[in-house]
Amino acid sequence: MQVVWYDPFRELDRFHRASAAWMPMDAVRRGDAVDLRFDLPGVAPDSIDVDIERNVLTVKAERHWTPAEGDQVLARERTQGTFTRQVLLGDALDADRLEATYDHGVLTVHVPVAEQAKPRKVQIHVGTPQAQAEALDVASA
Repeated sequence: MQVVWYDPFRELDRFHRASAAWMPMDAVRRGDAVDLRFDLPGVAPDSIDVDIERNVLTVKAERHWTPAEGDQVLARERTQGTFTRQVLLGDALDADRLEATYDHGVLTVHVPVAEQAKPRKVQIHVGTPQAQAEALDVASA
């Protein structure tokens, strides 16, 4: 006689893990740039692809593991295969100057803030707009 343990929530847990985002991300604004950090543990650096098209950043990565011949796999819960994550970058970011680094399983994409989106001082003119226009006319004559 064999006893089989039955957990009715196991399938629900498996579904949740399969549907959860495999590539979690943090986004942090630091000064004049935004850093996006993607968790990619166990991914070889040469299998990571970062593309930008029309302000959409696409990160694609692959993780594969094949047991050696003769290995008996007792559990296989780590997700394998190709994973993709897309992030829409707003117009306030300069997608033409982004840089990417990969260190200790974390991909960091550094995106500078666009020059036109940076805070700037606005000059204050004294007087009414009509008086300013008349002053310009007198000065140019």
